[in-house]
Amino acid sequence: MSSHTEVRARHRRSRARRLAVQALYSWQLAGEAVEDIYEYYSEDRDFDRTDAPYFKELLVEITSDSESLNILLAKYADRDLDQLTPVEHAILWVGLFELRDHLEVPHAVVINEAVLLSKKFGAENGHRYVNAVLDRAAKDLRTAVTGEWKTMSARPPDKKKA
Repeated sequence: MSSHTEVRARHRRSRARRLAVQALYSWQLAGEAVEDIYEYYSEDRDFDRTDAPYFKELLVEITSDSESLNILLAKYADRDLDQLTPVEHAILWVGLFELRDHLEVPHAVVINEAVLLSKKFGAENGHRYVNAVLDRAAKDLRTAVTGEWKTMSARPPDKKKA
């Protein structure tokens, strides 16, 4: 069972993702300086319960690397990126960034967090699209890095009979 400290850390990380999605949404629409956006969101009433360094990393790294993340996103999306809502775009950036650069975060956690954010902020049924895109990306990105793919199933794969 997880300790109270581990649970709090997971909640802090979840809040960092939520604020990052909101900040990336603002960045897409307003085009403000990242420093100004960070300052604005750091005044959020829940910021003291947020993993602030992780939020800052997500915001700074994703905005500075948005072109390569868009190239990666285009590989897994089945529609033009200009057809994504800004919310979907922000959520997918966060998910792809974590899948690619934060191998310590299990892919199931990345996908689940993105789906929850999509349900909260996205369009109706947008979570299904987010899930599908990140599932395709996870299989590819995590296999490329680790050399193997670990499914979420507890059941071992069927052995083929000779």
